[in-house]
Amino acid sequence: MRLLDALRRLPKPVTATRLATETEISTRQLYRDIATLRAGGVLIDGTAGYGYTLTEDPALPPQSFSRLEIEALMLGVASLGDLGDDTLTRAGRNALARIVATLPDRQARQAAHATMRSWRPSAPRTAVTIDLDLLREACWDEFSVRIAYRDAQGRRTEREILPLGMSYSPTTLMLVAWCLLREAHRTFEVARIEALERGGHSFRPRRVQLLREYVVLRTAEWKRKEEDTQTSS
Repeated sequence: MRLLDALRRLPKPVTATRLATETEISTRQLYRDIATLRAGGVLIDGTAGYGYTLTEDPALPPQSFSRLEIEALMLGVASLGDLGDDTLTRAGRNALARIVATLPDRQARQAAHATMRSWRPSAPRTAVTIDLDLLREACWDEFSVRIAYRDAQGRRTEREILPLGMSYSPTTLMLVAWCLLREAHRTFEVARIEALERGGHSFRPRRVQLLREYVVLRTAEWKRKEEDTQTSS
């Protein structure tokens, strides 16, 4: 699967050396794996010394998109690099490579020559030091985490929270959670979380309801601010 992913994702033709590096195997093993894939029905053009191109991938069903849809997909995945989350960026690129591998030749060429680009001024981002994979897993699987958090005033607290979702901005990654210590919704700047470990509580299936309640509270808060602004003006 790693070899197929590399063949889908990397510029064609891909040399054996590059493929071996990407899949962390020897070139001798790579040649054996190429032969195994071909024997299993995968059409791979090319030879040793020239490079390889995946021309037909039976592992993926055919897809079809309009040219604008292709541009939107390319633009969206390219924008992931602005979030400062390398794992998420790699996941997006791998997913896009699978999509492009299923396109007809004409649409695959359109993807290779997309005309739209995303650019925004680079903004300083505070480095995140905790395990984001664990935090994402806690959100998906709905289990609590214990954190050590340092607020903007430098005060350090330890608490157990129910992580509900993460929000990316150009400069900050925020976590929406239900705080078991305060028994209320709280938002945390992820870069300020100094320690993270799995907690002892499952909150399935409460995440969706808790997140909806948070949205209702924030919407009401924004509406009050707008009314206050209009009144004062």
